Amino acid sequence: MADYHYVYKDLEGASTQWDDIQRKLGNLPEKPPAFKPPPFAPAQDEDSKPKDKTWIDEKTEEELEDLEDDLDDDRFLEDYRKKRLAEMREAVKIAKFGSVLPISGSDFVREVSQAPQDLWVVVILYKDGYPECTLLLQCLEELAKRYPATKFVKIISTECIPNYPDQNLPTVLVYNNSAVKATHVGIHSFGRRCSTESVALVLCQSDPVLNDGHGGDQSREAVLDGVRKKFVERVVREHEDDDDGSSSD
Repeated sequence: MADYHYVYKDLEGASTQWDDIQRKLGNLPEKPPAFKPPPFAPAQDEDSKPKDKTWIDEKTEEELEDLEDDLDDDRFLEDYRKKRLAEMREAVKIAKFGSVLPISGSDFVREVSQAPQDLWVVVILYKDGYPECTLLLQCLEELAKRYPATKFVKIISTECIPNYPDQNLPTVLVYNNSAVKATHVGIHSFGRRCSTESVALVLCQSDPVLNDGHGGDQSREAVLDGVRKKFVERVVREHEDDDDGSSSD
C-alpha cells in the first residue's frame, strides 16, 4: 500500500501533511516561529570608534600623552587633547594638600622653611587637650579643604620651639619664601567668636595667604574680597536659620 504521508523539512524543522491537517483542525498547537540567528556584528575595533570630545574625555592622562602623534591630522582633537591634559595636571596640582598635615620638629625645615617660594604655608603650634587649640584646628581644617593650594601644617608647640609657653597656645605662623610673614598668638587673635571665616579674614589682612588653586587674580584685595563674600554668606545663612527656628516656635 502506498504511503501518503511524507516528511518534508524546512527552516522550522521536520513536519508531515498529517500534522499540518491536525493543526488546521486545531488538534495540534501552532509550530514555533522559525529560528533566526542574530545578525553578525564584528566587535568594534578601538581605532575605528568615532573620535570626538567624549572619546577624549574617557582617556587617562597617560593615554592622552600616548595619543600625541596619532592626532596630528586632526587639529580640533589635538587641541582638545592638550586642553584635557592641562586640566588634569591642574587638578592634580590643586589637590596637592586639602588638609592640615601633621609634622614633627625634624620635618619643619623641609616642610615649611624650604617650601617653594610661591607657596603660602600656615603653621599652627598646638597641644592636645586644649579646647582653644581644638577649635582653631577645626577652622583650619575647613580652610584647608576650601583652599587646597595653600599648605596647612600642625606641630606640637614644644617640638617646634622648646619651652614654648602654653598660655600662648594656639599660635599660628604664616610662612612664604622661607620667611615668617605673620604671627597670631592666642585664639583671641581671630576675633571674639572664632570661626572659619574670621580666621580666613585675619590670615588675609596683609597678604594673599589663601589660594583655592583655580588661578585668576591672586592679589591680596581679590583674595580678601572672596573671603569677605563667604563671611557675609555665612552670616546671612545663620540669620535665616535663626528666623526659621523662631517661626517654628
